Amino acid sequence: MSLLPELEIVDKSLGSVRYLEHGWPTELCRWHAHEEYELHLMLATHGKAFIGDFIGEFGPGSLYLVGPRLPHNWVTSTGKQVAVRDMLCQFHHDAWAAAAAAYPELRELGGLLADAAKGVEFVGYPAAQAKARLRQLRDAEGLKRLLLLLELLAELAAWPRRCVLSVLEPAVAASGQEEFSHVIEHIMRNYTGELSMGTVAEIAGLGPSAFSRRFQRVTGNRFSDFVARVRVGHACALLMESDAKVADIAPRVGFNNLANFNRQFLHHKGVAPSEYRLLARARLAERQLPTAAGSPA
Repeated sequence: MSLLPELEIVDKSLGSVRYLEHGWPTELCRWHAHEEYELHLMLATHGKAFIGDFIGEFGPGSLYLVGPRLPHNWVTSTGKQVAVRDMLCQFHHDAWAAAAAAYPELRELGGLLADAAKGVEFVGYPAAQAKARLRQLRDAEGLKRLLLLLELLAELAAWPRRCVLSVLEPAVAASGQEEFSHVIEHIMRNYTGELSMGTVAEIAGLGPSAFSRRFQRVTGNRFSDFVARVRVGHACALLMESDAKVADIAPRVGFNNLANFNRQFLHHKGVAPSEYRLLARARLAERQLPTAAGSPA
């Protein structure tokens, strides 16, 4: 998977609400971002969800909302062929903003769409219900499709178990991201080792002060926070997929001091590493319940 997201351009002439579905394997599975919101329902397979700096497990019934320019990808862990792995719809950010300015009632969805800027998972939302809603949307056209999307978004805005996933903001501008692409790629490839701002500033061809300002403007984060969040994100994946001790995971993701690892993990995730492991596995088990009941494969 590429470390830098490909910017996808969606044809707006096809309407303000676009429906898609994908099988597996597919060339469309890539680390990418676009200007549109995307509501994404997994129907089959298990694997890893990559949303911003979030790395987590998905399974049948997992339902996500991703905001504009937030990089994302869902990678299935098997090469077994599946006819329809996911259903999704995309709707335009600019059209939505213009409509919300004209119709105050649409602002009731403002909180949900603000959360989507960092990615949202709707934990425990009935998979059969989500699938039925998206099928209706798929089969509708024009105004009917738009009304069905509004109805679904209103339900999701009221869903009590809405989990915000990423702590990183979307890139400020594509041009800035391209300019710093080699810097970000260096960090992502070397997060397990020593990463001093001075050394990375030299790679960027800037002095430390200028680099610090520029890095924060482009990524929306201070250098030290960005590195810590990358490391914590990888630690989350290790906590979920293995029984390794926390003390063993810390150095594997670049933290040589266990106390600092625990402190940074708590700061960025809100819970201790051991508690995160329990919560993440409980969430994964809950996601798998719809499959056991026979929906939504």
